[in-house]
Amino acid sequence: MNSEYSIKLDGVLIGTTEFEKHDAPMGVVLGKINFKDKEIGYNFIKDYCQKNNLELAFDEPDDKVISTMTMENLKVTNNNETEIKGVGNQITGMDSDEYEISIFGIAYPFYEEEFPHHVRDYENMFNSDGKNDAQQYL
Repeated sequence: MNSEYSIKLDGVLIGTTEFEKHDAPMGVVLGKINFKDKEIGYNFIKDYCQKNNLELAFDEPDDKVISTMTMENLKVTNNNETEIKGVGNQITGMDSDEYEISIFGIAYPFYEEEFPHHVRDYENMFNSDGKNDAQQYL
């Protein structure tokens, strides 16, 4: 069961995510953004980055595809208002499809405490019985 996380920009709620994807060993979570306002998309994100002198990783105005670099004032919190902090974050997407948020470099043990299902999912990739093969050598 995934939890819902609040996404705030400059302290204003812009949407939510469930962080349904992951790269557990790298401390990464990713998830579809469910924007609070249907008007939030390419133009909103590009305007925000331009006004705040934030670098874009990718920008394709014709197709309205965008990918940001880390946005310092973008905060994601769980339902206890604990911020999910990492080394950086990114919003990527396009108006004709969907947008995704990623947070990377989340430190352990916080990652394991907040996302135990992602850690289990990763460990289960190695063995059908859920045990990591490397543990037998310890």
